[in-house]
Amino acid sequence: MARTPSTMAELGTPANHFNLTDTVSGETVSLSTFAGKKGLLIMFICNHCPFVVHVKDQLAKLGQHYKDADLGIVAISSNDAEKYPDDSPEKMKAFAAANGFSFPYLFDEDQSVAKMYKASCTPDFFLYDESRLLAYRGQLDSSRPGNDEPNDGADLRAAIDAVLRGEQPSAEQKPSIGCNIKWKPGNEPEYFG
Repeated sequence: MARTPSTMAELGTPANHFNLTDTVSGETVSLSTFAGKKGLLIMFICNHCPFVVHVKDQLAKLGQHYKDADLGIVAISSNDAEKYPDDSPEKMKAFAAANGFSFPYLFDEDQSVAKMYKASCTPDFFLYDESRLLAYRGQLDSSRPGNDEPNDGADLRAAIDAVLRGEQPSAEQKPSIGCNIKWKPGNEPEYFG
């Protein structure tokens, strides 16, 4: 499995508009869906990546833990579903149900949203403050497949809690590591590779 780090986009970057279909509900979800929320967490994930499979229980726990908090949470898969059928919208819906995801799981078919956010790996986390400025990007925690670090979401949870208090998370942020997003042939972004 290829180990690809986050691009670590510049803190303070504004969130980009998106308009994607939730594979679970069939509804359209956009940036404005979360208007009024104190924070917004956007997670680029997929179904088959071993790094995502390693943290899927923690992602479900995050959704449950912050369900009643003033936080929007959304997951997005941007993988090429033709070459990777395990990441098709139908399989995404089943994956969300099987893992108890309480947040929308959106399909970025043309990969434009991943490019706008400069997402590079799965999982890749982007946390925005009330003004929708990037406050945190990087790892869920230090756990990876095959290491013995706690899989508890500590880094991301600390950042979320800071945003919900109206504070800036620590600027000491470590990149997430995961499989690279599976770009369609000829669609690889300039920042990738």
